[in-house]
Amino acid sequence: MRTKAYSSPDHYVQKVLPKLMELGVVRIAPFSNRLAQSVPSNIQALRCLVNYEALRFAEPIRVLADDMVVRMMKKSSLAGGKYVSVHLRFEEDMVAFSCCTYDGGRKEKIEMENARERSWRGKFHRPGRVINPEANRRDGKCPLTPLEVGMMLRGMGFDNTTFLYVASGKIYNAAKYMAPLRQMFPLLQTKDTLALSEELAKFEGYSSRLAALDYTVCVQSEVFVTTQGGNFPHFLMGHRRYLLGGNAKTIKPDKRKLVLSFDDPNIRWSRFKHHMLEILHHSDIRGIAFRKPNDSIYTFPMPDCMCQQDGI
Repeated sequence: MRTKAYSSPDHYVQKVLPKLMELGVVRIAPFSNRLAQSVPSNIQALRCLVNYEALRFAEPIRVLADDMVVRMMKKSSLAGGKYVSVHLRFEEDMVAFSCCTYDGGRKEKIEMENARERSWRGKFHRPGRVINPEANRRDGKCPLTPLEVGMMLRGMGFDNTTFLYVASGKIYNAAKYMAPLRQMFPLLQTKDTLALSEELAKFEGYSSRLAALDYTVCVQSEVFVTTQGGNFPHFLMGHRRYLLGGNAKTIKPDKRKLVLSFDDPNIRWSRFKHHMLEILHHSDIRGIAFRKPNDSIYTFPMPDCMCQQDGI
């Protein structure tokens, strides 16, 4: 059943409920942001209960995901079971959609053109469509490469003893692009290293199920690093805030500022590190974040979904 985004509670009572009573089950499409952000407190409380308490991944996903969390904590036992998770968006379709240039070679250009045509069939060649990779990068719209993520984290003070979990789909040209990140963080783990190939086999071909495994490991991390927008990091940030009493350490860099440092050929490491620490500090001072009128309750569950205590 198709439903407009941000529909009112009355819409569900008048339009959806009769269908639900008639059929017994209703599938709402599309799936996100179907209910208005601002609703009466009793409905908001119900939404919070559903989001953070009632909804569960299917048992096969949940069992393996929980095992992966245990394995990650065991591997990071020298750090008290604490680890940093990174949502790395450098899959082929993400790189292609961004229309950004990386190594600039002919091979990359052909691969990106083919990927865009395969997934979006001429969308990027419509009359009047202008592709400007340099402007995209300046505007912070380009996915960070694994190397850039590694440089950012090292600049923030995460050294080569940091236990890192990388959540991602199939990385574009992984042999080339993941190598420097692995060199900087030799204790790096992914779902492919935490789970056996036979354990993952049942989920192959189902990107959402594989993402659910990543999601669960990221939820339990000490620090979560988001490198691109999308539902995954937005929901995850809200879920972590809910579980951790409103205060979950998240690094959400301003990529426009990052680019200025990355693309400065004369910058010294001391200056670069200073810039990275400023970005980290900005993430820290946000700390306990309350939802503003136009913010998503899924990213900022406080105060709607959480009891407030003195001093919070």
